[in-house]
Amino acid sequence: MSEYRRPALPVEVYLDDQGRPIEYGDRWSLGDAPEEAYSRVSNPQRFAPLHSVALALISWLVETFDVTVDDRPETAEDVFGSPEQVARSVQITPREPTAAPITFVLSTFPGVFLHAGALNDFQFPDCGCDACDEDLEYLAEELEWTVRTIVGGGYSEKIGFWVEFKLEEPEVGMRSGQGRARDLPDGRMKTARRMLPPCGLWKPWPVRGPSTAGGVPRPASVDA
Repeated sequence: MSEYRRPALPVEVYLDDQGRPIEYGDRWSLGDAPEEAYSRVSNPQRFAPLHSVALALISWLVETFDVTVDDRPETAEDVFGSPEQVARSVQITPREPTAAPITFVLSTFPGVFLHAGALNDFQFPDCGCDACDEDLEYLAEELEWTVRTIVGGGYSEKIGFWVEFKLEEPEVGMRSGQGRARDLPDGRMKTARRMLPPCGLWKPWPVRGPSTAGGVPRPASVDA
């Protein structure tokens, strides 16, 4: 099995209005963010290396697991509320129907959206505003952990009044969330119910064997 390696994240220094370095991820540790920070997005280019992380994850998935790849632009429609400007989208589907497919959508913001399984999306950064103060390295770790947990069989979904998900990796961490089912299109809900495996728990992705080596096209690269 090939090993995933994170590409080097550049060390960039951004300055505030007083010329002081901004400590992203720790700006508001001594108090609440000012109200104006919620409507301000400064230095969004600091999120650009997430594209490189996403592309490295895509290469690792294609090299390691028995999958099919679709990098047509329309795969971006898998993501609910897909960004208006998309740099690239890649849908990766394991050849095991009870393992969750993943669609990577690289936005020009820049950022990364994931659509996983039937009905759930994950966004990196989640917001990007100054008040949220999201740190690049933390976001890279969260993106990697989310993908690793999905392909490892730690991802489950549930459909009822609520659409729920849970990501769980024993001895590492757990994340869960929910949204109202009535807010989602009926067509997507019908498809999701057909897709979901028994009990809603997606299986681990199948690893590529000798017979599948070299049989999966590699998506074209994207400039981050």
